Amino acid sequence: MSTVLTRTKGRVDEYFGISDHGSTVKRELMAGTITFLAMSYVLAVNPAILGDHGVLGAKGMPTQAVFTATAVAAVVGTLVMGIWAKYPVALAPGMGLNAFFAYTVILNMGIPWQEALSGTLLSGIIFFVLAITKVREKIIDAIPMQMKLAVGAGIGMFVAFLGLKNAGIVVASDATLVHLGNFHKGTTLLALFGLLVTVVFLVLGWHGAVLYGILSTTILGIVTGLVELPNSVAELPHGLDKTFGQAVIHLPDAFTGQMIIVVLTMLFVDFFDASGTLIGVANQAGLLTKEGKLERAGQALAADSVGTAAGAIIGTSTTTAYVESTAGVSAGGRTGLTAVSTAGWFLLAMFFFPLFAVVADVPAVTAPALIVVGVLMSRALGDIDWSRLEYAVPAFITVIMMPLTYSIANGIAMGLLFYPIVMVAKRRGREVHPVMWVLMVVFASYFWFLAK
Repeated sequence: MSTVLTRTKGRVDEYFGISDHGSTVKRELMAGTITFLAMSYVLAVNPAILGDHGVLGAKGMPTQAVFTATAVAAVVGTLVMGIWAKYPVALAPGMGLNAFFAYTVILNMGIPWQEALSGTLLSGIIFFVLAITKVREKIIDAIPMQMKLAVGAGIGMFVAFLGLKNAGIVVASDATLVHLGNFHKGTTLLALFGLLVTVVFLVLGWHGAVLYGILSTTILGIVTGLVELPNSVAELPHGLDKTFGQAVIHLPDAFTGQMIIVVLTMLFVDFFDASGTLIGVANQAGLLTKEGKLERAGQALAADSVGTAAGAIIGTSTTTAYVESTAGVSAGGRTGLTAVSTAGWFLLAMFFFPLFAVVADVPAVTAPALIVVGVLMSRALGDIDWSRLEYAVPAFITVIMMPLTYSIANGIAMGLLFYPIVMVAKRRGREVHPVMWVLMVVFASYFWFLAK
């Protein structure tokens, strides 16, 4: 028995190059566990955003189905990344993109979730084609870094705004559009407690800070009667019969004027988010080449696109690389075995829907997670060159328009519309890539013909 285990361990080591990267099987498995703890909050937050028990109501997807699809998409995407691309990077439905899917596409545009899934599938297919061809370098070079940073920060602002709204900290006002919520309300106080403890855990450097914050808030909610106890702890995964394949069935509906903007936005955000995350994680793990390039970049990005397409077919929003993978890397993860370990935990978590459902059904519990994720994403603001107006103006418009128009697409469109114009005014028009001019025309058409 020991001989078989030794041989298996040796083959695993050889396939992933564990010893070559100065790691061990035990360390890789532990790193995968830490990555899971850092990002497992998505199992509660994603159903809360996309499900029919939250803000979307009857327009949302079946909450049970979203939970199962979230777990399955994480397993599939992460396994492809680990086994094929061999990177210690985990994938799951992305924060920000799920908000775009729910609040912009379904609520603002009035597009049914079935068609929205078709748009996600189409963006994943296009992403795959770009990933396996040299076109990916041209597109990455076409979008200026300042605008990439602005998009990431803007999404962070939007996600944080959603969290503040769900927490009841920010509420609607006929006089001023928004104002401070009622701090005497139980759920608002619960959300404030959750935000406080999550921030404390984060500052202390705990890898599972967001998860521990959700758990602490849930426990307090149960004690105070604001959160109901689950009827059971575990059950067999189910619900996918209501969502599986809907993206394929409704694919012809994705070829409309409105859906072009939806697909472009999903593609744009996922492409650059995945690229930035992969480079960041690889840099921390010491996996970049001497020239600073990402080895097997095509495979890594293709793995991300496969996760997106698979997730759409299963029944969830865009699946992408998670920056929380750095938690596992900081614990010593260096190879794809780390990702495989993370996938194993998501597979196990699939059986505990009753526990996660309790969290998903109370927005005040998941709201702190959204706020904190928004804070982390907004750190990109510090890297924007605010001293140059040709960068500052389109970047600011991108960031501010996302929360104020309740739409990630509007923010991206406005920013990319202003950028070429400002650059020409600055007499730097030659530096604007032709792709940017094409996008300017597309988004100008969006505002003129398509935006309601």
